[in-house]
Amino acid sequence: MKDAISRMGDWFDLPTGWLNEDFTHTDSYTPRLAEFSTYFRTYANVLTVRTVSAEYLIAMKLKSGRQYKSDLSDVLGILSEHQRQGTPLSMERIQKAAADLYGDFNALPEPSRRFIVNVMENGDFKALYDAVVRGEQETKGLLLNFEKNYPQAMKPENADTIADTLQQKTDRATVMAMLRKRQADGVAQKQDSHVVHRDDLEW
Repeated sequence: MKDAISRMGDWFDLPTGWLNEDFTHTDSYTPRLAEFSTYFRTYANVLTVRTVSAEYLIAMKLKSGRQYKSDLSDVLGILSEHQRQGTPLSMERIQKAAADLYGDFNALPEPSRRFIVNVMENGDFKALYDAVVRGEQETKGLLLNFEKNYPQAMKPENADTIADTLQQKTDRATVMAMLRKRQADGVAQKQDSHVVHRDDLEW
């Protein structure tokens, strides 16, 4: 089995350790997956593969809800593809999947719950996908810069908090820059107005 994993890694140019059980240590993992997943295939009487349906995968992505990964854009990608295929997913199915896996829809992080409610009300998954991907890329860039300036300060458990703080600082800086520009434009307009008024007097 290890040989097969290594060959697949070489074939697809994957990093060493590409197949691992790190997932079992994440927030989205739950033992209930065995109950709500579907048997797919067994390879060489050694490896058993199970799959989850779309609404359960969405619930798992929402449970993680990492802004610096592709969790939220993945949710939109799944919703968009089902919409394109004519098999749209309902909010009720997603809520049931979350309750099946985690006991209750409210067990999902509050930002994730707000995200999925807003997304389902909007319905334009493709446009939202493009916007969220840009946001995730920007957040990843902020975190990479933070990691460069503060090596080893960021851990999986504090990454979202750091991302929120960095985004807020960026937003505030953007707002301040906008206000300064408006102020400068206002001063320039007053000066222009004064010149015109003076020219009128001279005429």
